[in-house]
Amino acid sequence: MASVTLSEVRKAYSSMEVIHGINLEVQSGEFLVLVGPSGCGKSTLLRMIAGLEEITDGTVSIGDRVVNDLPASQRNLSMVFQSYALYPHMSVRKNLAFGLSNLRMPKDEIERRVADAARILQIGELMERKPRQLSGGQKQRVAIGRAIVREPQLFLFDEPLSNLDAELRVQMRVELAGLYNRLGTTMIYVTHDQTEAMTMATRIAVLNKGNLEQVGTPFELYNNPRNLFVASFIGSPKMNLLKGNASGLGVDLGGLGTLSARPGTSGPVTVGIRPEHLGLNQPGDLAVEGTITLVEYLGSELFVYVALADGQSLLAQAPGNAQFKRGDTVSLGFKAGDAHFFDAEGLRIEASA
Repeated sequence: MASVTLSEVRKAYSSMEVIHGINLEVQSGEFLVLVGPSGCGKSTLLRMIAGLEEITDGTVSIGDRVVNDLPASQRNLSMVFQSYALYPHMSVRKNLAFGLSNLRMPKDEIERRVADAARILQIGELMERKPRQLSGGQKQRVAIGRAIVREPQLFLFDEPLSNLDAELRVQMRVELAGLYNRLGTTMIYVTHDQTEAMTMATRIAVLNKGNLEQVGTPFELYNNPRNLFVASFIGSPKMNLLKGNASGLGVDLGGLGTLSARPGTSGPVTVGIRPEHLGLNQPGDLAVEGTITLVEYLGSELFVYVALADGQSLLAQAPGNAQFKRGDTVSLGFKAGDAHFFDAEGLRIEASA
């Protein structure tokens, strides 16, 4: 296991800077997920840790070594890419063993590691097949297995599950979480899928436009987002956002009414409320009326879209057995204690009753 420390890390292409002075401490033995929208710099940051991208400024340390000038081959890490990059002329078994053979590892140790990886990834029946005989999901399992057999001090994953179908992605998330629990090796995982981030990570680092917005546990990011970007990015479905004006009397939401909460500031604020905290035809500190425009049935739950009189739309979550349909007029109630408040700059502010 190894810790990873990024200190004022920057990356620029000519005059365009894409990573802006990131400071991040990845603790030894943790599963850190880098998450953010496409183009935010998460894969670039991962490649700089791996040694596949040069660092424009700052330092990257793995353990107690600064590795800025150390080639990837000497960083004692394994990386799994979105592309499979398998040797087409080799069987699965030989693909898994090839890197270990180059290291002149004893044959019995190679066999043990290959068999272990095959068991973990459930690819035992594929061992004699060539890559052309595998599905996309099977190829990615082999690519992950090739990283597993090295048993490095650091695993790097660059969106490894993006080519898999939905059911297999869920299964592979469980397998990767099990692998992490078994090995206890430090893992850094890049994804744009927040479900992967929330279900797998011990901590999440949220990136946006080359900046680090917030680092914390899934619970911390969901319940205490530092700013509007994190609040709207973390959570599926997204947080509802309402514009308001704060004063000593509460938060005036225009024609929707006044919420009896004092955010500790005056002037424009944004009020955020999670869909699960909006009660359909339920009382609350504030209740607003609207018309249902769409109902999404997901079995165990419903997502109900409600258009308000002022043109805004809210999304509420309800149990799967609830009876709502398009065109119904409903009331949405929520408690002030469930709301999140953000100032004019989009930064989180605390409120009192």
